[in-house]
Amino acid sequence: MAILQNRNVALKGIAACVPRRARKNADNPYYTQNEISAFVQNVGVEEFRTSTADVCTSDLCVAAAEKLIEEMCTDRNDIGILVFVSQTPDYYFLPNTACIIQDRLQLSKETLAFDVPLGCSGYVYGLNLISSYLSSGQIKKGLLLVGDTASKTPYPKDKSSSMLFGDAGAATMLEYDEKSGGLYYHLATDGAGYKAIIIPDGGFRSPFSENSLKEYHDEQGLIRTPVSLHLDGLDVFSFGISEAPKTCKKLMDHLHLGNDDIDFAVFHQANKMMNEKIRKKLGLPENKVPYSLRFFGNTSSASIPLTMVTEMRNELQQSKNRLLFCGFGVGLSWGTAYTVATPMVVPALIEI
Repeated sequence: MAILQNRNVALKGIAACVPRRARKNADNPYYTQNEISAFVQNVGVEEFRTSTADVCTSDLCVAAAEKLIEEMCTDRNDIGILVFVSQTPDYYFLPNTACIIQDRLQLSKETLAFDVPLGCSGYVYGLNLISSYLSSGQIKKGLLLVGDTASKTPYPKDKSSSMLFGDAGAATMLEYDEKSGGLYYHLATDGAGYKAIIIPDGGFRSPFSENSLKEYHDEQGLIRTPVSLHLDGLDVFSFGISEAPKTCKKLMDHLHLGNDDIDFAVFHQANKMMNEKIRKKLGLPENKVPYSLRFFGNTSSASIPLTMVTEMRNELQQSKNRLLFCGFGVGLSWGTAYTVATPMVVPALIEI
């Protein structure tokens, strides 16, 4: 059982950035109005943000990080580690985007900087990675950048995913703090389900070819290309409603926590029907489970911090909060984190 603790580490600030351009699902030319109405009702996404061709995930994350560093009055030389969690890097093979961001943010050359190519579980895994480096006190501050330009990956005619994914980037500042209770985690993986969410072509297992851009109908009648996102909705739904409640319960039981010990449970924004089933399985009241799905869609690893910024900003700035995070999806990979957060710096949502 992968239950971990990182002592002496605290969340100190969170910022999020989205593109200004909003795409409304009501305007989707490939769906009928009945299909759109059913999608919005069940999945919960009315619109999402889409970046232009020249905007990368790193641009969204850098904008969030710059604002957070500014509002926290952080000395850039004090940031000892930078982790960039994304499946839409600047360059697919090399170099790591984190190295490019280190230079753009003008952080010290002594900064550790590396990429983690995780998606839906990426925020929880990223917190654990940076916390592990900070907990000994040898590094005092760490910057976690997460996000994706996920709207660029589905094929526009693919009715399983083309109205679901939005673009966002987020920055979280963590610090060594001997007064903090630290962070606790349950992390897990099931690679047997890797085909449930996949872009088949473009890597070394199945290289890009002249057929990669060709449109085809799969066995379910969905229109795709081999280089676009393939989402098996039924498999992902079954996985989510099974493993997400289990991972939350395992960590809560380990820490002897009940629902009354949680102020907010922030889930990866997969889709409303799935997340509501998870909430109900855990017996959590609606007011403890915030959503950002309606106006931003599924924003991959950025969905947890984006939800915190857009739906919980006042509470995070003004009071202490007992927080449960749960990310689950592509991999298949999932994880839960718990921490007690003192008032944080949370800038208003940034748009570029």
